[in-house]
Amino acid sequence: MFIPWIQALQSFIRSKPKKLAFKIPFAYFLIILLTVAFSYVVLSQISANSAQKKINETSLQTITSIQTNVELIIENVNNYSKMIFSDPNLQNLLRQGDVYANLQTQAKVSAYLYNLMQAVPMIDSVYIYDNSGHRFTVGTEELPSFLEANVEESSWYEEAVNNKGKYMLIRNRIESVSAESVDKQVVSFIRMIRDLDDTSPLGVLVMNIKGESFAQAYANLINQDSFQIAILDEHNQIIVDNSTVDPGNTTFQEILAIHQDELEQHFQQSSSGSLTLNSGSQKYAVSYRSDGNEHWKFISMNSYDRVDTRNKSLVLLALLLLIINGTVFFVSSFILSNSIIKPIHKLLRSMNKAPSGNLRKVNVEPNSYEFEQLYLGYNQMIEQIDQMLKRMLEEQNTIRRAELNTLQAQIKPHFLYNTLDSITSLALSGQNHQVCELLEALGNYYRMSVSKGREIITIGEEVEIVRNYMRIQATRYQDTFEIEFHVDEDCLLTPIPKLVLQPLVENSLYHGIRPRGTKGTICIMANPIKGGVSLSISDDGVGMSEEEITQILHTERTGEIRSFGLWGTMERLRIFYGVQDGMTIESEPGKGTTITIKIPNGADESWNH
Repeated sequence: MFIPWIQALQSFIRSKPKKLAFKIPFAYFLIILLTVAFSYVVLSQISANSAQKKINETSLQTITSIQTNVELIIENVNNYSKMIFSDPNLQNLLRQGDVYANLQTQAKVSAYLYNLMQAVPMIDSVYIYDNSGHRFTVGTEELPSFLEANVEESSWYEEAVNNKGKYMLIRNRIESVSAESVDKQVVSFIRMIRDLDDTSPLGVLVMNIKGESFAQAYANLINQDSFQIAILDEHNQIIVDNSTVDPGNTTFQEILAIHQDELEQHFQQSSSGSLTLNSGSQKYAVSYRSDGNEHWKFISMNSYDRVDTRNKSLVLLALLLLIINGTVFFVSSFILSNSIIKPIHKLLRSMNKAPSGNLRKVNVEPNSYEFEQLYLGYNQMIEQIDQMLKRMLEEQNTIRRAELNTLQAQIKPHFLYNTLDSITSLALSGQNHQVCELLEALGNYYRMSVSKGREIITIGEEVEIVRNYMRIQATRYQDTFEIEFHVDEDCLLTPIPKLVLQPLVENSLYHGIRPRGTKGTICIMANPIKGGVSLSISDDGVGMSEEEITQILHTERTGEIRSFGLWGTMERLRIFYGVQDGMTIESEPGKGTTITIKIPNGADESWNH
C-alpha cells in the first residue's frame, strides 16, 4: 500500500529543479518527518511497555492484598469453627453419639448457630454430622433440620479424616429448595470435631461460606472497572470473579477454557508472575499468584486496549512536543540554508557573467570562513584569468609585430628595387630566359610568403619559399654562395609556422657568407626525430662568439639588435609551441654557424584563423 506513495514522492522529487534552495529544506523536512514518526513509534512502545510494567506491578500488589484478605477471611472462619465445636452443648450432644438424643440441647445449639450466622453474614449455613449417620443443619434462609446422612460416603470424608483436625476448603454448590431461587455458589469449610477432653472424633463440621463474601476481599482495594479479577480453587475452577462488571469483555471462563494448559504450566513454574494471552483480536495482560495452603489462584486480567487508552494522552503530548521542536528546527534550518544559498547565488551570478567577458570580482562577505575563502579563491582565479588574457593579447601582439617585421624585412623597398634593377639589366642584355626565371621566382616568393593569410604551412612549402628567395639572391650575388637542400620526404607535409627558414637563411647570407669575402655554402636539412622534425641551417661563414650567441638567446628586444630575423623567429616559435629551448645555436668564429630547430608534431590549426 506504500508503493504508490513512494512512486508519487519520487516523481515529485524528479519534477523539481535540482537546486539547493529546494533540496536542503526538503531534505530537512523528510528527516524531521521520519524522526517524528520513528520517535512516535518508539515513544508509544516505551510508554506502553512502561505502563504495562507498572500495571503488572500494581496487579501483583493488588492480588497479593486480595490473597491476604482472603486468608484473613478464612482465618476468621477458622476461628468461628473453633468457637462452634468448643460449644459445651454441641460437645455434650455429640458425645451421646446422636444429634437427636436431646431435643433441649439441640435447641440451644440451633440458637447458638443461628445467632452466630446473624453476626457473621459471610456464613451461609452450618452442617453438623454425628457418628450415627445423622446431619443437623442450620441456615440463614432455612429452618434447622435433621436428616439421615452417612458422612462416610462423602467424597471429601477421607481427606478430612487424614487432615487430623485441620480444615479443608471445597468449592461447592447448594441446590435451591424452591423453584424461584437459583443455586448458590459456596466454599465449604470442613474439619473434624474432636472431643475436648480426649480428642476422640465426635463428628464433622461443615461451614458453607457464601461465594460473594470473597468479593469483599477486593471490593475496597481497586476500582472494579480497571481490572478483571478472579479467585480459582485448586482445580482452577472460579470461586468468584468480577467479569460481570463489563459484559462486553471476554470473561474468565472463556480465557480459562482457551488457555487452560498454558496457565497451568505457568502456575507450576512459578508461584507468581505475568504473561500475555490472546483471545480473538484482543490481547490481555494477566498477573497471578498461587501461594497458600489451599492452593488457590488469584488472577487479574487487563486488556491492552485500556493500557493504550491510558497512555494515549501522554504519547500525544510527546508527539506534540516533537512536532513543535521539529517545526522550530525546520524554520531554523530554512533560515540557515538561506544564509548558505544567498552567497552561492551571488557567486553564481558573477560566474554566469564571466563567459560574456565580464570578469568581475565578488565582494567578500565575512559571514563565514568557508565562503570568505571561496570568494577569495574565485577572485584570485578571475584576476589570474584577466592577467592571462592580457598576457595572451600581448603575446598575440608580439607575434603579429614579429610577423609584420619579418614580412617587412622580406618586402623591403631596396630588396624589391635591387631585384627589379637586376631584371632590367638582364632584359637590356638580352637574357630573356633569366628574366623570366627571376620574375617567376620573385612572384612565387611573394605569393607563397603571403600564403592566403594562413599562419600554418608545410615544411615543403617553407622550403619552396627559401628556394625562390635564394634564386633571386643568386642573381644579385653571383658566385657568392651555394645552397644545398637535404630534406627527408617524410618531413615535407609536417605543419610549421610560415617564414621560419627564410629569415635564418637570410641571416646566414648577410651575416655569415658575405662578410667572409669568399664563396660559401649554406645547407638546409630536415630529418624526422621522435615526436617531431629537426630543421637545421648551416653555413661556413664568419661564425659568432659565445658572447654574441648569449646576447641573441637571452637578451630581450628593447630596440634593433644585431639579428632581428633570428630573434623574431625564436620569439614566434616560443609563443607558438610554448617552449623556451626550441632553438639551439652552435658557432665558432671563422668556422661558421649551425642553427637547429625542433618542430613538434601537430601544430594548432586554430592559428590559421
